[in-house]
Amino acid sequence: QVQLVESGGGLVQAGGSLRLSCAASGRTFSAYAMGWFRQAPGKEREFVAAIRWSTSITYYADSVKGRFTISRDNGKNTVYLHMNSLQPEDTAVYYCAAQNTIAGVTTAARYDYWGQGTQVTVSS
Repeated sequence: QVQLVESGGGLVQAGGSLRLSCAASGRTFSAYAMGWFRQAPGKEREFVAAIRWSTSITYYADSVKGRFTISRDNGKNTVYLHMNSLQPEDTAVYYCAAQNTIAGVTTAARYDYWGQGTQVTVSS
């Protein structure tokens, strides 16, 4: 079993920055991709960003391109989401997820493991 633990959420003013971390642990961890999703109250969970573990190819939702950056540290089995120029519409619970098979990275149903989520609140 793989465990994913997110950290780094919090309250920030519009225009500010946060860095989310997702540490993976458990059985020998290997993933084909890891991603970040978010869910705002009353809305469906939506794709934010993903990274292919072996190639570091990254993917982003249009709404965060140019503002968010996903990165990974193989040695620490950790993926990061650097969020800049945050806006109130970025307010949501952010979830880390991992795939252990090759699949599309933008669909939540294609992920095998999920973290518990971390709240990000952006005030105007």
